[in-house]
Amino acid sequence: MSPFTVTRTLPADATTAALRADVAAGLTSTPKQLPPKWFYDARGSALFEEITRLPEYYPTRAEREILVARAAEIADATGARTLVELGSGSSEKTHHLIRALPDLRVYVPVDVSESALELAGEALLAEHPRLMVHALVADFMNGLALPDDTPGPRLLAFLGGTIGNLLPAERAAFFASVSELLAPGDALLLGTDLVKDEATLVAAYDDAQGVTAAFNKNVLTVLDRELGADLDPSDFDHVAVWNAEEEWIEMRLRARKELTAKIPAMDLAVHFTAGEEVRTEVSAKFREEKVRAELAAAGMESRRWWTDAKGRFAVSLAVRR
Repeated sequence: MSPFTVTRTLPADATTAALRADVAAGLTSTPKQLPPKWFYDARGSALFEEITRLPEYYPTRAEREILVARAAEIADATGARTLVELGSGSSEKTHHLIRALPDLRVYVPVDVSESALELAGEALLAEHPRLMVHALVADFMNGLALPDDTPGPRLLAFLGGTIGNLLPAERAAFFASVSELLAPGDALLLGTDLVKDEATLVAAYDDAQGVTAAFNKNVLTVLDRELGADLDPSDFDHVAVWNAEEEWIEMRLRARKELTAKIPAMDLAVHFTAGEEVRTEVSAKFREEKVRAELAAAGMESRRWWTDAKGRFAVSLAVRR
């Protein structure tokens, strides 16, 4: 077998079809909403990389601190021969894990971007020539099947706090699908941002330089380009609020005036009243007991819980029962 293989499980038109479906459902609902995955075209991905370097945005640095400090413990606890990473992107974070896993044979990065997978695979093989990389171009939220060449024990990594973008019912379905994917004794490594003071949380999603605002408004640019919409980002304000009851941050776009946006590709006109908001992201924050309970409900037993020195972010390890 080649040391680097790419398998595409998404149909060629899957992205366009999914975007149309999300716009049709989200912009005709009350209140309006769009899923956060549509931030991430090339410009959106570059903006997010810039966000991770901002002084206000602590999650990336905090998670990296944990992975660097605990990689050897993770390796000892799992003995993983296969590492699967969901939403792998550049695979930058998992370099720490790969270096620490002495028995690792296969790495399976999963992402919707084939170009990102190819770049990450080439970089990893340059450093680890004996590693087998089997990349999957797939949407892991719509079911996932692992390649045949994935010897156990397996470690599935879902990092970056991305789990927080899922609503409670979506998280339950996701954890159930992960449990079905793994064999008994396989493990899940999960990154979760933690509940903390409101000021710190809001600042992380509304930075002084306005980078997050540009990132949020980029979803409108994506709709304009892909669907021929006439949504002007300057007609909307970026809003980030802490929902204390749900314990999550909400990012929204607020219309600065009354307007009607046309989306010709879908023969759709969307009316906005002045001040009306579109929710573009939920980012849930967690407590240890909540994470343990949700994993247990899906048949996984929490074994380890690590935080950064300031207690802002957690990486946990759970084993499939």
